Amino acid sequence: MVEEEVLVKQDNGLYAITNLGAILFAKRLSTFPRLSRKAIRVVQYRGNSRLELLKEDIGGKGYAIGFEGLIKFIEALIPTQEIINGALREKKSAYPLVAIREAVANALIHQDFSITGTGPVVEIFETRIEITNPGTPLVDVRRIIDNPPKSRNEKLAALMRRLRMCEELGTGWDKIVISAELQQLPAPRINLYEGSTRVTLFSEMPFSSISSEEKLWACYLHACIKQVQGEQLTNRSLRERFGLKDSASSSISRLIKEAVEAKLIKPLDPATAPKHMKYIPVWA
Repeated sequence: MVEEEVLVKQDNGLYAITNLGAILFAKRLSTFPRLSRKAIRVVQYRGNSRLELLKEDIGGKGYAIGFEGLIKFIEALIPTQEIINGALREKKSAYPLVAIREAVANALIHQDFSITGTGPVVEIFETRIEITNPGTPLVDVRRIIDNPPKSRNEKLAALMRRLRMCEELGTGWDKIVISAELQQLPAPRINLYEGSTRVTLFSEMPFSSISSEEKLWACYLHACIKQVQGEQLTNRSLRERFGLKDSASSSISRLIKEAVEAKLIKPLDPATAPKHMKYIPVWA
């Protein structure tokens, strides 16, 4: 524990717990005044505004020993649908649980501990979940899929990886985006504010209800995911990503054209016939 900097040996021969040890393993974070505000808050609202608060809970445990309980608590608050598949009953969550897990783990690991008076917050609305943490990303948001991992809190990240809370491979956002695509949900969104980062996960929404800006962002992320998988975005792949029929081909073509004009994606080979055109992120 001394080698891992969880404990430190004092001059009197006794051992004291470090801030790193406390934030991970404390049974009650409130007993550590400097860290008590870093406990994660979970807030549930009625509807899609912050007008009516339904439930609020502040995690009292360190991140390592309280993480699984935190995820289960969030899971219990989000809507689920029971699907009968043959003779079996299956529960389908409104949000991919792997996306929630990765987004919450990222918020804990990549927060800026030097910003005082605030900590990670998970806010649950009727059709979205917002996960906010102090600090801004160390990498460009548009390159968050393909960039190598870069952590603000290296020792915390390393210990959480060994505790199987994260992989420290830079694949967290790959999982978040892919899991949203598999459930044909709107693309997860990242918003940067002064001194904080907010990740928003959306529940199911008709394609016609998704804003043009969100469609372009989903198109860009789809191209990024295809690129890191050694594939390319096509009209067909984007239709499948949104769960649309072949008849929506012209709508997807317009979306692709807008994404090219916005310089988010570009043709792999501009000389290819339009029907067989493939696209890659603009940075590829």
